[in-house]
Amino acid sequence: MAKYGKRLKKVYENFNRDNTYGLVEAVKIIKDAATQKFDETVEIALNLGVDPKHADQMVRGVVSLPHGTGKALRVAVFAKGDKAAEAEAAGADFVGAEDLAEKIEKGETGFDRCIATPDMMAVVGKLGKVLGPKGLMPNPKLGTVTQDVTSAIKAAKAGQIEFRVEKEGIIHAGIGKASFSPDQLTENVSAFVDAIIKAKPSGVKGAYLKRVSLSSTMGPGVKLDIAGLSG
Repeated sequence: MAKYGKRLKKVYENFNRDNTYGLVEAVKIIKDAATQKFDETVEIALNLGVDPKHADQMVRGVVSLPHGTGKALRVAVFAKGDKAAEAEAAGADFVGAEDLAEKIEKGETGFDRCIATPDMMAVVGKLGKVLGPKGLMPNPKLGTVTQDVTSAIKAAKAGQIEFRVEKEGIIHAGIGKASFSPDQLTENVSAFVDAIIKAKPSGVKGAYLKRVSLSSTMGPGVKLDIAGLSG
């Protein structure tokens, strides 16, 4: 049987970890359990009935959370000339071309989102082995290969997050902070789950949402009532 510290024992006294809970109640449990001195991240994990090894069952996309993530996102932009100046004016943290590629090849990837203008993809494409595993490779379908670098940067900074199913059929993401209000967290969760549902591949048969849970950085996982989420 798992052993828990005094803090988690007290938390588990207030709910049954084997039960499922409605979103509002689950958020309350998560917030009550987030008692650390730092502002804990609230995370969502979804187990999907997909097999990502099949191309027609890949789940991937972007979603703009109504209240952001509470995290200051660092954005890198591959651009030249006027577009580089535009990126800097829009608040990009790193802007460059071949010089930025050289830094990344040396292991400097201190950013959370990578955007590129279409003419820079010949340079960016060579970084696939570095950016790909980190989920940072610019992609036109995700809006990160674009001429409109200002809109892409502002969307990233405002709380737009990317999601991609992992090999075990799991998607997880930070959807806010414990300091967010209950309404802010529930609205962010709803927006994220709606985006996952809309991204359901046509090749999926049977149950799509199999299990959904919420947790905070140092808190317990709380299972959500799927019927209430997808209804």
